[in-house]
Parts: sequence; structure tokens; C-alpha cells
Amino acid sequence: MLGKVYSATVVGVDACEVEVEVNTALATKTTVVVVGLPDIAVKESRDRVSTAVVNSGYRWNPGRTTINLAPADLRKEGPNFDLPIAVAQVAAQEETVLPGLDDCYLLGELALDGAVRPVRGALPAALEAARQGKRRVFVPAQNAREAAFVEGVDVYGVRSLREVFEFLRGGEEAPPLRPTREDAGKFFAAHQHFDADFSEVRGQHHARRAMEIAAAGAHNALMIGPPGSGKSMMAKRIPTIMPPLTLSEALETTKIHSIAGRLDNRNGLVSVPPYFAPHASISDAGLLGGSGQLLPGEISLCHHGVLFLDELPEFRRSALESLRQPLEDGQITISRVAGTVTFPASFILIAAMNPCPCGYHGSIRRQCRCTPMQVERYRDKISGPLLDRIDLHVEVAAIKYDDLADQSPAESSEAIRARVIACRAVQRERAGKPNARLTPRQIKTHCRLDAEGSEMLKMATSELNLSARAYDRVLKVARTIADLDGSADIQAQHLGEAIGYRSLDRGG
Repeated sequence: MLGKVYSATVVGVDACEVEVEVNTALATKTTVVVVGLPDIAVKESRDRVSTAVVNSGYRWNPGRTTINLAPADLRKEGPNFDLPIAVAQVAAQEETVLPGLDDCYLLGELALDGAVRPVRGALPAALEAARQGKRRVFVPAQNAREAAFVEGVDVYGVRSLREVFEFLRGGEEAPPLRPTREDAGKFFAAHQHFDADFSEVRGQHHARRAMEIAAAGAHNALMIGPPGSGKSMMAKRIPTIMPPLTLSEALETTKIHSIAGRLDNRNGLVSVPPYFAPHASISDAGLLGGSGQLLPGEISLCHHGVLFLDELPEFRRSALESLRQPLEDGQITISRVAGTVTFPASFILIAAMNPCPCGYHGSIRRQCRCTPMQVERYRDKISGPLLDRIDLHVEVAAIKYDDLADQSPAESSEAIRARVIACRAVQRERAGKPNARLTPRQIKTHCRLDAEGSEMLKMATSELNLSARAYDRVLKVARTIADLDGSADIQAQHLGEAIGYRSLDRGG
């Protein structure tokens, strides 16, 4: 007897439909064969599934069982196929016709007692089910919230194999999870709370201004300053001034977190811009993605959010240079023996570094112990092509005592965020994207300069020896500053401020 159900496997950040066929036949010896390019985890499902089926009160075929996962040329990974294999086997063994089985997806890992455990990739599977025209998706109860926001399919959170089989056979029917857009709006509103706030940052008005510009235009920024000047403190607070994620952005980001197994199942969706601050010892695969299973790295996990690299020169040179593609294209392509995948990686890079190895080069408070050669070697760890892709070079001075002792309230994240949201709205209406993502053609259209501005930029390009890429980034930053100022045109003061954020181009 043949049983067939549908499931999905993750390829990159998307899911592909998989037909799970189980054929049972009489034989003198009990054997289970899995074909269709399964990995080790799928092959091991034979023992898990057979034990779960028996412990759930069903029979397992004592003869030969053949499990085929189609298409055969697509590699199948993980324990997601436990549940569909078990349902197809029980249907084949009991010769039961399950109505509507061709119109649903099933995925989930099985415990030995038949309980359904959470898996990675529930959201991409639900999106693929909707694309394929399926009506129902059965996922582990812990994964139901993330998949339920997909429109066009009914999502059922299940807890055991028996519950799934009885439901499909026409038993007691539980209502599907169907959150509306209004529910999504309430969900996002309820999660827009942060433990940190920019009002806690004392002084540093120049750096605070730069962080506002970075958030308003999705610009990359590098802060250079001595230890204890507040660089990390400001970086941690950038998500508090960023615009809230739209539903489509939240689904994109949640999909990546679901695939990586980093999703908080209590919330279901990534509701705020993600923030990741990996340690300098992180491997290239950990930062960029890849590894043996082609999983997304930190730069993809912070898609639509912030990646903070503290002590930038201490990171591996190979990892830093590999950031050049995602900073330019908003995605990262990983090629390994297991295949080639492309992960989205549209993030704001915020980096921080000391001016020298000891941290006090140029300080008037403490004497620097570094030789000129050590300072030069330290700064040369950051290549010119990488610096070209960083829009704002921000000098952060040591905090003065008067600023530390000042008890008057500083401007809050809420006030800054209101300006950033208004600025992003202008950019979205004008070009459909933040200023940092403008194409060369859009720069020519939206970043035009008057005669005074053209002459100013010409002088700056000559004096700072700006590359073509740095030239474009100065224009993008100037456009953001003008937007924050409510100006339709880029004026001289906007361009002058943007040029001032290229301190490392002039050897500052």
C-alpha cells in the first residue's frame, strides 16, 4: 500500500516542496529504506518514526518499507520529515484514505512517545505552502505562531502524531490560528519597548547626531574614540531610534531566524529591528554564514537591523573583507561543497575602534604609549575598500566631567525616533528605499547640487582624495541630512556636514 503526503525542505532562506511517499510491502525481513538524497538526520528518522508510530498505538509494517523523498536531486536535511513520514506510513499500513491530504503540508520532529517537537523553517514552509496553493499546514505547536502570519493558509499547531492522524481522519477539529493584520499591528505595538534609551547617553552631541543620521538613512558608521567614551553604549541604543519593522520586513527577518533556529517561539515574529554584536573572535562562517549546513550567519540574522562590530581592527581580516559584498549588495552568496545559497543581509553596520592599540592617541588627558608605526599598523587593519563602504567616520572624544555630572534629561530615543520615522517616510515616498540604498541613477536624480555645493564637493574630493564610491556616499549622507532638516534641496551646510564625516579619508 502506498501513502503520500507533502512537506518542505529549506534551501537557503526559502523552502521547496517535497513529496513524501511511503510504500509498505510484505517481506521475510523487516527493512526500512530511505531514498531521495537524505542527510544523516533524515536517515536516522527510521528508528525514531517507527518507535513513535508503535507508541502512538498504530502498527508498523513488519515487512519492507520504502520511503521516497522527491524530488530526488534535492538534498533533504533535518528531522522535519519525521511527522510526514509517520502519517504516510500509518495511512499506507492501515489502508486509510485521509481526505484533504493532498492539500496540506506537514512537518515536525517526533519524540519516541509520538510527541511533536519544534523544528527549524516553519515560516518558510508555510510561505511555500501558500505559494503552492495548499490550504492547511500542520506544524509543531511551538512553531505555530511564526507560521500563522502567512496569509492564504490555515496553520494548525499540533502536539502529537495521534492528534494529527485523528484530525486528518475527520475527528475533532481544532480551529486554526488566523491572526489578522489588526492582530499583527497590536502585536508590533506591544513589543516596541526597549530597556535602553538615548537619554542615558551623557554629552557626545556630535556622535549622537551621527547616530541619528545613520538610523535615518540606513547609513554605515564607524566611531573612533578612546575607551570609555560611550561608543558601545550608543551602538546598543540605535535599534531604539530605528523605524518599526513593517509586516513584510518582519516576515523576511523571522524567516531567517526560523531557519537558523534562533527564533523566540513565545513571540513568533521578530517584531523589532534585530541587533547583533559578535565578538571579534567569531569565525568567518559564523559571521557570514555557511558552515556545514549552509545556515545564515550573523550578518543575515541582523537583516533589517544593526550589526555592531566593537574593536573593529581585532576581527579577522578575511571576515572584514568579506563584508564588502553584503555592504554593497544587501546580500551574501555562500558557495560550499553542499551547494550555493544566497542569504539576505541588508543591515546597518555600526563599528567602533580605538585610535591606536593603547586607545589614547591624540588624547589630552592620558599619554599615548604607541609608536607612530604601531598606530599606522593598527589603522591599516581596516582596508581602504572597507572604509569606502562606511558612510560616517565619527570621532568620539572622551566625556567631560561637566557632561557626566549634568543631571538635566537628555533627548530621549522616542523623540529621535519620531524624526527618523518622518525622514524615512520622505525617502520611501521619493525612491521607495532609504538613502543609503540609492542606485547611481537615483543619486543623480535625487542628490543634485547647486553651483556652490558642486564647487565645495570638488574641493573636498581633491583634498581628501575621495574615491568614486566615497563621493557617492557623501551625496547620500548629505541627502539624509537635508531630509532631517526638511529641505527639498541639498544645501551647502548639509553637504559640509556630510564631508565632515569623512575623517579617515583625510588621515584624521
